[in-house]
Amino acid sequence: MTVPPTESPTVTSEPSPPPGCPAHTATGPGGATRLYGADAETDPMGLYEKLRAAHGPVAPVLLDGDVRAWLVLGYLENRDVASRPTQFSRDPRVWHGWTSGEIDPATSPLVPMIGWRPDCVCADGEEHQRLRGAVTASLSQFDHRGIRRHITRFAHQLIDTFCERGEAELVDRYAEHLPMLTLTHLLGMSEESAPELVHAARDLFKATETSLASNAYVLESLERLVVAKRARPGHDIASALMAHPANLSDEEVQHHLRLILLAGYETTANLMANVLRMVVSDPRFRGSLAGGQMTLPEAVEQVLWDEPPLMVCPGRWANGDTTLGGQQIKAGDMLLLGLAAGNVDEAIRPDPSAPVHHNRAHLSFSAGTHECPGQDIGRIIADTGIDILLTRLPDITLGVPEESLTWRSSTWARHLTELPVTFAPRPPQAHDVPAPLPAPPAQGIAMPPAPAEPRNEPETRQRSEPRASWWTRVGRLLRRR
Repeated sequence: MTVPPTESPTVTSEPSPPPGCPAHTATGPGGATRLYGADAETDPMGLYEKLRAAHGPVAPVLLDGDVRAWLVLGYLENRDVASRPTQFSRDPRVWHGWTSGEIDPATSPLVPMIGWRPDCVCADGEEHQRLRGAVTASLSQFDHRGIRRHITRFAHQLIDTFCERGEAELVDRYAEHLPMLTLTHLLGMSEESAPELVHAARDLFKATETSLASNAYVLESLERLVVAKRARPGHDIASALMAHPANLSDEEVQHHLRLILLAGYETTANLMANVLRMVVSDPRFRGSLAGGQMTLPEAVEQVLWDEPPLMVCPGRWANGDTTLGGQQIKAGDMLLLGLAAGNVDEAIRPDPSAPVHHNRAHLSFSAGTHECPGQDIGRIIADTGIDILLTRLPDITLGVPEESLTWRSSTWARHLTELPVTFAPRPPQAHDVPAPLPAPPAQGIAMPPAPAEPRNEPETRQRSEPRASWWTRVGRLLRRR
């Protein structure tokens, strides 16, 4: 990749800034800006605007380990890259960094995010169509009303763990738990393993020294799930992938489950946290909801424009030399979709404060043939979960000054760390443990018949006990926090 010169010439006679100084950490070889470190972690949106002012809609950046890439900042440029798979491949094996020695695949924390995997995200053309068809069918087999029913029960059970106290921290105790419970249930996983699995999944997005180990843990857990579902299929996403006419291998099933779990959990948990923060901290936002001027789904779309749950999406790789946004892109170069930067591009949003909650043209779920196929499920989880919380606790308010809220950021996403709230204490409501997912509709993909449930009553009762005890353990854990 050719890195353009900086706006100001480098002065070699001056002493180097000391380690830890922003001037030392913000730029790297060739004057390219690091997309990690202090600036990226404290004010990523500000960093994007600095890059836009210096380079235009496409800017040279450095990832962890000073790995070179182009960050696409412009809205139209993002859509252009996402919509031209013949020019900008989704297959990371096109990248020249694997052979140039720029990265060590055995140790780099970037590998779980940019490495090749046998899934639809890393495929183009007919192979992409084959794999994505299986994913789309597995996600669409469930009726949305049935999914809402399970989200509703999970939401009530979580709220019951803190509603009597009159205060709660919503990120850790609600926004991160509800998507996790819903997705593991849809995938066909045991709820007992879900907390550890999601902790590992979230660690992947931090690109730390533990990311590779976390990725291995996720894959091992999903490998066990695939083996279990081959022996005893059910009405879940794992079984649907196996039964699809595309004839996915066990490895392909495993990696698509990883894709659904990671992408679905990360984006939905962040989306819920961002919407909840707006609801409890912005009087205009809450007033619109209460006054009927904005529905909750519209509020979700507004937040998707302003605070996309995934700020940077890896990645695309140039199949040949081309020009993009005034920059010379070379064959094999890596490009990153700047979803958050594109959403505030003044070319399509000259007034960022103007409401856009009726518009779904944002980049928050990417665009083109690789647009997120599970975005509707994410919206359902956020809509339903927040609606139930506001119904159960209508007087909920922010429990700390808004300026004291903090975030943690990585190259890929920005997370609200805590959202303390207060409300009038209320008694818990008794709700049953969710029943198995409903069978797919008759016109859906072919599924093996669900195994007959045992008729012996004591045995049936014995089978249900692990779920109840798991909820008891979760409740105890949350009450201790």
